[in-house]
Amino acid sequence: MYLSTSPSSSFVRASSSTSAVSRILFSFSRQIQPARFFATTYRSIRCSVPRWSNYGVNRRFPISLKAQIRTASQVVERNVATMDKLPFSIRILLESAIRNCDNFHVTKDDVEKILDWENTAPKQVEIPFKPARVLLQDFTGVPSVVDLASMRDAMKELGSDPDKINPMVPVDLVIDHSVQVDVARSENALQANMDIEFKRNKERFAFLRWGSTAFRNMLVVPPGSGIVHQVNLEYLGCVVFNSDGVLYPDSLVGTDSHTTMIDGLGVAGWGVGGIEAEATMLGQSMSMVLPGVVGFRMTGKLHDGVTATDLVLTVTQMLRKHGVVGKFVEFYGPGLASLSLADRATIANMSPEYGATMGFFPVDHMTLQYLRLTGRSEETITMIEEYLRANKMFVDYNEPQEERVYSSYLELELADVEPCVSGPKRPNDRVPLKDMKADWHACLDNKQGFKGFAVPKEEQDKVAKFTFHGLPAELKHGSVVIAAITSCTNTSNPNVMLGAGLVAKKACELGLEVKPWIKTSLAPGSGAVTKYLHKSGLEKYLNQQGFNLVGYGCTTCIGNSGDLDESVASAITDNDIVAAAVLSGNRNFEGRVHPLTRANYLASPLLVVAYALAGTVDIDFEKEPVGIGKDGRSVYLKDIWPSNKEIAEVVQSSVLPEMFKSTYEAITQGNPFWNQLSVPSSSIYAWDPNSTYIHQPPYFKGMSMDPPGPHGVKDAFCLLNFGDSITTDHISPAGSIHKDSPAAKYLMEHGVQRRDFNSYGSRRGNDEVMTRGTFANIRIVNKLLNGEVGPKTIHIPTGEKLYVYDAAMRYKSEGHDTIVVAGAEYGSGSSRDWAAKGPMLLGVKAVIAKSFERIHRSNLVGMGLIPLSFKHGEDAETLGLTGHECYTIDLPQKISDIRPGQDVAVTTDSGKSFICTLRFDTEVELTYFEHGGILPYVIRNLTKQ
Repeated sequence: MYLSTSPSSSFVRASSSTSAVSRILFSFSRQIQPARFFATTYRSIRCSVPRWSNYGVNRRFPISLKAQIRTASQVVERNVATMDKLPFSIRILLESAIRNCDNFHVTKDDVEKILDWENTAPKQVEIPFKPARVLLQDFTGVPSVVDLASMRDAMKELGSDPDKINPMVPVDLVIDHSVQVDVARSENALQANMDIEFKRNKERFAFLRWGSTAFRNMLVVPPGSGIVHQVNLEYLGCVVFNSDGVLYPDSLVGTDSHTTMIDGLGVAGWGVGGIEAEATMLGQSMSMVLPGVVGFRMTGKLHDGVTATDLVLTVTQMLRKHGVVGKFVEFYGPGLASLSLADRATIANMSPEYGATMGFFPVDHMTLQYLRLTGRSEETITMIEEYLRANKMFVDYNEPQEERVYSSYLELELADVEPCVSGPKRPNDRVPLKDMKADWHACLDNKQGFKGFAVPKEEQDKVAKFTFHGLPAELKHGSVVIAAITSCTNTSNPNVMLGAGLVAKKACELGLEVKPWIKTSLAPGSGAVTKYLHKSGLEKYLNQQGFNLVGYGCTTCIGNSGDLDESVASAITDNDIVAAAVLSGNRNFEGRVHPLTRANYLASPLLVVAYALAGTVDIDFEKEPVGIGKDGRSVYLKDIWPSNKEIAEVVQSSVLPEMFKSTYEAITQGNPFWNQLSVPSSSIYAWDPNSTYIHQPPYFKGMSMDPPGPHGVKDAFCLLNFGDSITTDHISPAGSIHKDSPAAKYLMEHGVQRRDFNSYGSRRGNDEVMTRGTFANIRIVNKLLNGEVGPKTIHIPTGEKLYVYDAAMRYKSEGHDTIVVAGAEYGSGSSRDWAAKGPMLLGVKAVIAKSFERIHRSNLVGMGLIPLSFKHGEDAETLGLTGHECYTIDLPQKISDIRPGQDVAVTTDSGKSFICTLRFDTEVELTYFEHGGILPYVIRNLTKQ
């Protein structure tokens, strides 16, 4: 049974507008029967830290809360056995459907589909979902606010009320993606990088501050506060949400793929495209396929010396092999009792890397313990536990466990997990630490690919000697030039952060020192980390090894690693060195971390320090010393590695609830830079035509109330022909702006000096820059270039080699449509809306791929592009397609004649033809296609209201 708690007045208000509150929703008969109610009493509830009472919004828990609890009696009771066997993650979808059921956006049939999940999920049925809130970071948040501002202009042009464009669910936007590691290995690095961040991004930040006042229900967390997912975990996450006194499970979607980190707290959340998130903000139900759920059972305990990072890399490899794309993964079993909440959050965080929509951990006593640790009040924790127990959504391992039904099952004995890293180019390419040296040499030998650099044997021992600030220095293949403790994946975990501090301490005591030309950095996800590192006394040892605090943000993990020293950069490029980066992040795709580090390894913070000390990834830590100590003796990894007991003792004495309370009380006040930004009062944004950061996008120009209808593609040229695993890092503009690129040319034409280019991510609010940066990754491999790597393509009619942007503009000027041909896992990686917006603005009409990453396919649909999948066993190679053909895609002219997942014929001018699967997966997606995308659909709907 599902119980929703509310004070009497709020209950009456809710029941008048939401049938889910006042009616039985599971009735098998056509007549929906009145619900029975019973009451209970809760104690006073109040948020331990008021959530964002500043900036015009107050979302505190009410001071007191009397409960009335409703139950949908007859059919619920009849199906209680079925419900009890549902995975916890599916129960959250069910509760949301019940609560939001109005027989319009959410129908009784939708509720019954979810209730019958075991039978309906294999049929790929469509359901609506209304999350409780939306989470944004600034890289995706800026274009979202730009789109909302532009939608207000469109509403005004159509003669409607622009103020209809307002978030209808709470929106939290955390500014965390802008800080770069410009200054490192310095005591003043934090302040220096923050100063540079505000100078670089003043215009963007002012725009976001305008958005926080112009749009209702939008909360902006200022820069310098922390990483979005760690702030969400430690502060924003409610577990049980309170809306006007009605209690229900917290849930969210976010415009960052690692939104899934909150799943470790028992809160259902996952990443969606920015376009889909904007529609959710505006009250649209999310349309999704009811997912299968993989049950992942854990037993036993991790061995001493094995970290949560080792565990998550192992889990990622297992789940990638099993195949979990589009599915939920739900973790259970006796092994969970030994996993801290932070360990669980680490596993949940990397859901995108193993391909799942969610990696969900149900709420149990460990969850409540974490809520206490992070400063939530006892009254709030009591309310959460009582509410979830009443709804059978709490796991108590002291009680008999109901056997739940899953779509498939996996099991891991935690004692089998061993220390490891992942790389050099993908997070799912796990390498046991004991095999790392052999794997590295295999990578040097192997042909170019995910596990190969094709370095000739005679070149593998090359030494590049250079001078670093007057000191003799040298680099070899595998030399570490970046070592970064970064990313929400690990910096939210006190065990591995304090463990890294202990490694640094032992190394200092034994006389080891990181070489000065290695760019080391520490970028935690919240101020609480700094507090417990300081209290533990370990901060000074990290500083001694060069891991000074550089900022509170994503930094190196998203490519904001800053420049390498010129002498280091020259040594790499002049000698063609395969340099390495080691980071405690979640992504290591080629070209992402830094343009000059071709080998990038994911590792625990402890191993990041160890590899920095060693100075190379070409090492066998079991047999070779990390370095030579002050007494001339060899120091091995085992000599500086802390035991689990040592780490636990430091965590116990150093990580305190007051640290989290004081951290989040402080950030609600903003900071001097943020508070001094001037904000216009108008609800309509005044676009500056000369701005190179914020620009009015062209999506709604000339829009009318009549949808354009469906369209096929006729005689389209292939703009790009890709192989497998093209990521959003390849597609979407990311990282630094190359000096010779079309985006650089545009910026210089608008008076921007090269030193002020900033990153692509910081300019996501300007479509002119972003369109020019689409497919601009310097490591992208386009088959039309016959082996050449880089952001160019062939203009098929002339055979001319051009930048992708220039070729696309040539095709548009000639009146030609274009398509993209790709292999498997197209669009994997971060949930970047520009990976769909950019191709659309380049004139791409369709993408034909072996398979799509879930969020990216949704983004393509949201922008009105046609996603098509080759039939099983087929791809461009097997069909003999070279990309030099012209392609015609036949689609009916009436939307009513198109079905989700139907077969579509594709013909070419070479005489080859083949059948593809149309990857509009739901009827709602077909509606978006008819309207030219999700945002035009929303505008037309709101205009009619």
